[in-house]
Amino acid sequence: MMRPVCPFVKAARPSEPIKKDKDSSAAASATVSPKCPLGYDSQTFKLGPLSCMICHALLFDSANCVPCSHSFCKACVSRFKDCPLCGADIEKTEPNSELQGLVDRFIEGHARIKRAHNAEEETENKRVIYEDVSLERGAFLVQQAMRAFRAQNIESAKSRLCLCAQDIKGQLETMGNTSELCSQLGAVLGMLGDCCRATGDASSAVTYFEESVEFLSKLPGNDQEITHTLSISLNKIGDLKYYDGDLQAARSYYFKSLDVRRDAVKHDPNVPSQILDLAVSFAKVADVDRSLGNEDVAINEFQEGIKLLESLTLKSEDTGLEQRVSGFQCWSFLRIKLWRNKLDSISD
Repeated sequence: MMRPVCPFVKAARPSEPIKKDKDSSAAASATVSPKCPLGYDSQTFKLGPLSCMICHALLFDSANCVPCSHSFCKACVSRFKDCPLCGADIEKTEPNSELQGLVDRFIEGHARIKRAHNAEEETENKRVIYEDVSLERGAFLVQQAMRAFRAQNIESAKSRLCLCAQDIKGQLETMGNTSELCSQLGAVLGMLGDCCRATGDASSAVTYFEESVEFLSKLPGNDQEITHTLSISLNKIGDLKYYDGDLQAARSYYFKSLDVRRDAVKHDPNVPSQILDLAVSFAKVADVDRSLGNEDVAINEFQEGIKLLESLTLKSEDTGLEQRVSGFQCWSFLRIKLWRNKLDSISD
């Protein structure tokens, strides 16, 4: 059975015999190095004829500008009156299904290859190592999704992320709930939630974030990146519930995030970013408690967050973190002062 490879690769496929040269008999193994002529491989990404020059991701829902015929993602070029490449007036756009079909074939060849790097195969009693022409599983699609998301082409980002999630779920069915796969899927589902939130689809965003939490909760709590991603997903659900007016549900999710971050700090108390995360969680819970009328509780929670920040010892390379800490402290002190003034005026 022939393995899938990049449709543009002209090198020998895994099922094809390797041509022997005069030195092949002395070699214990041979290596085939299929390379994509467009420059897409495991280490690099280049803009090419299948890329949108606006979002810099692979084309999605390709459209040609009339009359200049330059191609872009439909969503990207719809924001322009003149062609971004040549400056010609855009009278209208027309779908380019042929080009989009080529892009889809390209993605199938690169992103759906499950072969690991340097996969080995026995051929004619010779061990042959085939060089990987795809990125690591999911990385190719996530890379494309992030480019599209930054350019506000949300549908393109969602399409790539859905395909990535589908691939990982397929792996979960065959390999079980491994830490690596659950971590990858949790992160991808969280990104899908961000896409839905960006389009105002709060219901779908909550569904994706909850699914992200489900998979990330299966993992050990001693991984900083996993803990951070899990707490972020919980906070994002809390944010959506807060904006929807469901304060009790918002507090519940904020408090779950607080618990996750508190456990993380107990496990490793010398990580400044985790201490800042915990302080932020105290602030989120405090903000909801204030809205629920629990002013004294809210002030105490804010003060807990401030104490955490005052205990921080930052290094010279933590400049960005230091700015976040200073900003958070100023905001917290201001909120407490305003609330106390409000309470004093009510009591008077």
